[in-house]
Amino acid sequence: MTRVTHVWKEATPDGQKREVRAVKFNGAFRIQSKLRDETAWTYHDVPRIEDLRELREVLFRKYQRRRAPYEDVVLLDELLRRRERE
Repeated sequence: MTRVTHVWKEATPDGQKREVRAVKFNGAFRIQSKLRDETAWTYHDVPRIEDLRELREVLFRKYQRRRAPYEDVVLLDELLRRRERE
């Protein structure tokens, strides 16, 4: 099985830096994050909708540069639709 990792950084509302990683393994994404001053990663069984939207943007940009398969974008679109219905 192949692992594909997508990483991005963002600022929290209070100005802290947050790093987010999305690892695709076995056809599913697993999201983890940590603040700059934390040593351990937090794994999100139910990721924040904002993280899923940002991951979708990251994936689509990579797809446009031929660095990610379109199937990953479709998979994430379906996951987003399901989460938005909840």
